[in-house]
Amino acid sequence: MEISASLVKQLRDETGAGFMECKKALEETGGDLEKAKLVLKEKGLARAEKKIGRAASQGLIHAYIHGEGKLGVLVEVNCETDFVARTDDFKELVHEIALQIAGMAPEYVAVEDVPEEVIEQEKEIYRKQAENEGKPAEIIDKIVEGKLQNFYKSKVLLEQPYVRDDSKTIKDLIKEKIALLGENIVVRRFVRWTLGE
Repeated sequence: MEISASLVKQLRDETGAGFMECKKALEETGGDLEKAKLVLKEKGLARAEKKIGRAASQGLIHAYIHGEGKLGVLVEVNCETDFVARTDDFKELVHEIALQIAGMAPEYVAVEDVPEEVIEQEKEIYRKQAENEGKPAEIIDKIVEGKLQNFYKSKVLLEQPYVRDDSKTIKDLIKEKIALLGENIVVRRFVRWTLGE
């Protein structure tokens, strides 16, 4: 099937992908624009996975004050270059992360940041709850693991459902921006203050 230049241009305008990538995606999908977008997104996310290990030492520190100064967030998000740090897409991501922190009050950036003693304490609580409920011993470990995953979703920023679209996590949101911007992006740290606490 012959792919028209105007269709390639339309896909390119809508996705920001390169000309040849758009053409290949359209050829792969028989000229179906929506399917081509999905192909590009999948390829972009695959490329994003490869970028995750790269050093990210540039970025922004963003301050967000909610309401009448009763809640504040300071977050550091890093990328690889100052060029990307100055883009609107990156700034928007950092702001969205700050809003997430303000609204959902995570305690840790990543699962790896949760102290082992906290994890063990949570596991013990969940295990005792399951035992007290009379759950069979053979499924208690699965119950504990499931509850631990829920703990991560509530306390770990990267595992939390994104407040504007709970079909994806903050980690997914960051991966989308990595795919779009072509650089690794890392939430380095954050602080959340509530007046009087």
